[in-house]
Amino acid sequence: MVSATNPVTLGRPVTFDLCGGHPVLDFVNSLDNRFNGQGCIEALQRYEDLLQFTLQTQLLDSARVAHLVRTVTPAAGARALREAKVLREALAATLYAVTSGRPSPANELHALERCFHAADRQRELRWQQGAGKQPALRWSWRRDERDAALPIWALAHAARALLVSPEMERVRACEAETCRWLFLDTSKSHTRRWCKMKVCGNRMKARRYQTRHSG
Repeated sequence: MVSATNPVTLGRPVTFDLCGGHPVLDFVNSLDNRFNGQGCIEALQRYEDLLQFTLQTQLLDSARVAHLVRTVTPAAGARALREAKVLREALAATLYAVTSGRPSPANELHALERCFHAADRQRELRWQQGAGKQPALRWSWRRDERDAALPIWALAHAARALLVSPEMERVRACEAETCRWLFLDTSKSHTRRWCKMKVCGNRMKARRYQTRHSG
């Protein structure tokens, strides 16, 4: 639990590119230029960026995000951001290993397990009014939602569901060497090669054309 003293503010709005087709893949893509040796580009520079990401991907609703803005201190937000990046890199190692057809390192799986178990402890069953007269049970986050780690728990819950789902067979890495963003291949033929055809696809086609016609 964190103090409400000097809470964070969302400040400038951040818009994330959600071409991955799944919040977890977009989360991994929030670190750009992973493999081109030119230096990474970090989209999650502040805790407020992490809040905005979970809001934009609908992992947390606006009421929960507003509550975190009011109650989380900058120090607690900074700790949560570091923990979120640990989760992101463990997911990246696992998902890129899968797209390469090999198992991920055991230490990355252990890191994921720890995060998943921590997130599970923050969920509880609640009664809600169903469509009829009978009340219905649903999983939800605990009532005290002032913990700065709530975005991490939401991401961990989504990640655990993805990793053991049939959707894992459709996770791809963009074939553009300067991109390599992850995406969910929802094409009918399951042969999608680019995260965005208009960007990476056209760029790679132009590069091949120039190679064939050079000299």
